[in-house]
This record gives sequence, C-alpha cells and structure tokens, in this order.
Amino acid sequence: MHFTHSSTPHTLNLGILAHVDAGKTSLTERLLHSAGVIDEIGSVDDGSTRTDSLALERQRGITIKSAVVSFALDDMTVNLIDTPGHPDFIAEVERVLGVLDGAVLVVSAVEGVQAQTRVLMRTLRRLRIPTLLFVNKIDRRGARYGTLLDEIARKLTPAAVPMGGVTAPGTRGAAAVPHAAADPVFTARLTEVLADRDDELLAAYVEDAAALSYERLRAALAVQSARAQAHPVYFGSAITGAGVPQLIAGIREFLPGAEGDPDGPVGGTVFKVERGPAGEKIAYARLFSGSVAVRDVLPFGPVGEDGRAGTHEDAGTHEDAGMPEGTGVPEGTGMREDKVTGIDVFADGTRERRDVVRAGQIGALRGLDDVRIGDVIGEAAGRTAARAAGPQFAPPTLETVVVPRSPADKGALHLALTQLAEQDPLIGLRQDDVRDEVSVSLYGEVQKEVVQATLAEEFGVAVTFRETTTICVERPRGTGSGYEKDLEPFLGTVGLRVDPAPLGSGVQFRLEVELGSMPYAFFKAVEDTVRETLAQGLHGWQVTDCTVTMTHSGYWPRQSHSHAVFDKSMSSTARDFRQLTPLVLMSALSEAGTTVYEPMHRFSVEAPADTFSPVMSAVVRLGGVPRGQELRGADCLLEGDIPAARVHALEQQLPGLTRGEGLWESAFDHHRPVRGPAPRRPRTDHDPLNRKEYLLRVARRVR
Repeated sequence: MHFTHSSTPHTLNLGILAHVDAGKTSLTERLLHSAGVIDEIGSVDDGSTRTDSLALERQRGITIKSAVVSFALDDMTVNLIDTPGHPDFIAEVERVLGVLDGAVLVVSAVEGVQAQTRVLMRTLRRLRIPTLLFVNKIDRRGARYGTLLDEIARKLTPAAVPMGGVTAPGTRGAAAVPHAAADPVFTARLTEVLADRDDELLAAYVEDAAALSYERLRAALAVQSARAQAHPVYFGSAITGAGVPQLIAGIREFLPGAEGDPDGPVGGTVFKVERGPAGEKIAYARLFSGSVAVRDVLPFGPVGEDGRAGTHEDAGTHEDAGMPEGTGVPEGTGMREDKVTGIDVFADGTRERRDVVRAGQIGALRGLDDVRIGDVIGEAAGRTAARAAGPQFAPPTLETVVVPRSPADKGALHLALTQLAEQDPLIGLRQDDVRDEVSVSLYGEVQKEVVQATLAEEFGVAVTFRETTTICVERPRGTGSGYEKDLEPFLGTVGLRVDPAPLGSGVQFRLEVELGSMPYAFFKAVEDTVRETLAQGLHGWQVTDCTVTMTHSGYWPRQSHSHAVFDKSMSSTARDFRQLTPLVLMSALSEAGTTVYEPMHRFSVEAPADTFSPVMSAVVRLGGVPRGQELRGADCLLEGDIPAARVHALEQQLPGLTRGEGLWESAFDHHRPVRGPAPRRPRTDHDPLNRKEYLLRVARRVR
C-alpha cells in the first residue's frame, strides 16, 4: 500500500471564541491539561495561563492578542488558537477566522447568549466554519439548561443539537451526562435537525421512523457538522472539568481536519505578525497547500477587494511599469518576496524549530521583513486569497489623537505606533502633517487604555489622549464626473465618474475604456490612487459604497531624443496619473455630493423594572432610539439603537440609574445619516479640493 507524507488529515486548526468572561481561556487551559501538555491548570485571575502571555493580559485577566498552542488528540495535532473575547479586540478575532478548520464557541450557562456571542456565531455561520458550542460554568450559581437551549435556538442557530443533559446545575457537583442512543427525546431532536437539511434522511424517516438507526443519525450529524449546517452543543465546566471529555470527543468526531496537498504549489495566509527579541518580524502563517522550507524565496502580498492577490495601495508604482529588477513577482501587483531564514511549527504544546512547514500546519516564519498581516503567500496566492477571510466585522468607530507627554518623544512615538500597527492594522495610524499630530482608530476605551500601557511598558513612551471622537463615513448622494487632459505639469488624460452603490458594497473600480489603450501600470496607478483619495471625502471622512468608473484615458508614449536618451518631459509616467487622479476624482465627487453617516450601536440593557423610566429617559436624551421592551420577572429588557459616540456616556450613567444592577451590551450595527450639521474631519493631505494650492504643491515637488 502506498502512503503519502501528507500531514493534512491529521491537523486541525481550532479557534476558541466567546464573549468576554465566558471562560474561553479557562477552557483552553483545561483542554491542554486533559491532553497532558500542562501538569497544572493556570488561572486567569492569577495571570498564570499558557496563552495569556503578555504582561497586560496577566494584569487585566483578559485576552488581548490571539495565541497559538498545540496538543495531540489521538493521531491528530490540534493547533488551538485562543482569541480575545472583549469587543474592543474583535480585529484579532477577524484575522484568525480565515485560517480555521473549525471552532468552539463558548457560552456562559449563567449570562447566556450575549451581544458578542451573537456577532461571533453570525460570522461563523456566514463563513461556514464548522462550530461546536460549549456551555461553560454549569457549576456556577444561576446556571441554566432548558431555557438556555431555547435562547441558543432563538438567538444563535435553530440547528443546535444538545449532546447531553446536566445534573445538579448551579452547584460544585454539577455534571454533564451524555444522551444515550436509546433516549427518544434526544433522537427525536437529532432527527428533526438533520432531516431539515437531508432529503434522503427525511424520506427514510417518513417511510419507517423505527428503521432509522442511531448510527445513521450520528453519521449524518458528522456530515452536517463538517458542513457547518448543524452544531452539537456540550455542557460543562472548564474549572471542574465536567463535560470536557465529551467536548474533546466531539472535536475529534465532528470537526474536519485540515485539507491541502503538501506537494502542491505554496499557498497560505498571514494572520499575525509580532517582533522577536532582536526586533525581527515573525509572521504566523497557515498553509493551505504546498510546503515552505528554510532558505526558500517566498512571494507574498495583499488581497484586494476583488479577492485577487497583490493589490495593496503601494502596488504598481514602478515608473516604467516593469518588473522589479531581480525579482520573480508579477509586475504591478504589489507582491514582494523574501528568503525564509527560520521556521517554528507548533507541536505538543511547544514551538519547535523545523526545516519545513507543510499544508494544514501553522508556522512562525522569520525573514519576511516586509510582510503584513493579511498577506497571502506563495505561488498559489491567488487561490489562497479566496480562502482568506476578508473583513467580517465592522471597522473601528472611534478615533483619538495620541500626544507624547514629552515633546522629545515624538519620533519614538511614531516608531512605536508604526510597530503596533504592524500587529494591528486596524488601529489606522493617521498622520496630520499640518498639525504635526498622529491619530489612531479604536473600538473602545479599554483598547485605548491597553495602547497607552503598551506604549509605556514596551516602548518607554508615556502618552496621553485627546477626547475620543466618532469616525463617520461619507456616501455619494448622486452622480458626478470629472475630466482633465494634459493639465500642466501632468502628461496624461483621466476621466472619472462617481455613482452611488448599494450599502455595504465598499468601493468598486471599473473601466469604460479599453484595457489596452495605455500600459497596465497606468491603470493600476489610477485605481490605487482612487482608493487612497477616497480615504478623505468632501467632509474629510472615508467615502464608501460607490462605484468609480474610468471614462477617459490617454498618455504620451515613451519618447527620446535622437541619441535615444529617455526624456521624462516628453513621456507619461505612473506618477502623472497618481498626481492627476485626485483632482479629477474630487471634482467628480463634488458634483455628486456626499452625505455624512455616523456609526450606530444596537444595544440591550437589562435592569430592575422600577428603574426602567430613568434608563429610557437617559437613552433618549443621548440620541438613542428604543426598539422594544420586555418584562422578565422583576427585570425589564430594553433594546434599541444609540450613536456610537454616546455609548461610553450611557455606560457611565447606568450604574447610578440602576443601583448597580443594570446589564449593558452593545455592538456596532449600522450607519445612519448625521442629524444636523455634518461634522468635518481635518484633512491631512494636499487638499485636491483646493485646486490652486494642490497644483502649486505638486509643481514644486516635480521641480
């Protein structure tokens, strides 16, 4: 019999996800202990867990950065990725999603389905990531079973299949009891869920329900779980270990292993970047196909909005539209390459230095100095781009200016923030050269505190922050066009039209001219510059949900004097199109007009019924819109929408309004048009809206 050396059937890249404080990291510790990787279970409160290795994580008792650790499960290696639960660090979760083969979503038996739980499950289902649910904390006072299952079916998925019951919930002796094959209630629920998505199973059940064997139902559950159509639910306690053996068995039975050919072309994605002790970059990459060895020269690059590899904003900037000398990467794609100088592979709870990382595995790669989070790697990068998850969650909605306590630290602050942006691109550094200030984008106040502490402890830079402001977006109101031909000092013709596009569609770039009418690098320069320019619209905010169409194009072919020396003054270059495009685009956008939209959070607040009136008044006073209310015994649940800018203020008022008993949850939901005067964001570029000033600056730069 012929055996291949493929590792893919024996590797599972497993994500552990949850709302903050549901017990996700404690479950990770329990799984590692059960697998024999650690001898003693660490404590989140004591800061002794394996995956919360940062000093800040240990101090605060929360996960801030995703962490990878592995353990053996029979003949399978499980790469377990612990992710943050706090919504301020949702970007870390987003980067992990594209590398997962399966997930365990942790739900608290006491708090139940929370705001972040719903966001995570909705995303897991949309990406069709096979997911098991683990209801934790059955030993805690107030733990629920039946009502919580109803809540899961109502709020998360109707395809949830409870795999066992609970005895003595809410006590230290709480135990998880697996359902038996002979349990008619269990088999009825199993049949109901499975038959809804399996016509053959439904027909067999209708023909003779008694003849439908438990083995067939179990096999069908495995198939549907692997397709993310059904979701087995386990109950237990990470602290006592109750129910964890059943969960481990479920991971082995219901979550599929990694797929991929280790002998095929290399393709993978980078989901995390950190700095080593000597300041070198370390890229955490999941390989979907092929193998990477030390000393391999590895191409890597970004994923564009069209799903193709190689479309970062700095792509296609070579003046002569040629291929970078000495490289094998395609021209104008933004792909780069570097030599791999070291590889670590995760195995048996440790990082092991290896010569090669293969398909299905996660490797920590050294030597890729220019690599970025989200890059796809290898010759099969184009196909890998389709596997890599693009943006799944809303971008940050808050912004603040970072100010060094000592003016002498301005340079060090910029360097430190640049390195932090390597690890978390969504903090969105925004340099204002006019005011000599730098801003960062944030999800919330906790993230701001973490950034401040990180700058102080890791970089020695003490900072303060200006008042946090809301990040708005602009959308075109109508259609507008712009056109320029050979506008001094530019040699080139650009015509653009801006049209509104459906909500959530982002920015689309299209051509109404022949692709062969000028060199590809010039088209690429226009497209990249369009996307860069739309970062600041008429009011200074990011412009989104629009289609930009190139309606006219023209260039001056490469020309030279009789002695064959290239003359820039007689020939178009990519620079001409990069500098002309902002003028044309902003002219079109001015004609179209834009509306400013502010971010809105969907909220729910549960509080004593007698405090309902002051809570409602506070919500309305802060611009909130109530959507519904429900009495729950002595408590009242209020749901609605509220401007993101007012969330923090309401959170601060809530304890006083509810005698400290109010439970608040909120998450970004949508944007709405700003009521009243549209807020302006100070521009940080050479404002193309100010035509005269822009042309003067460009002319000085060209000379």
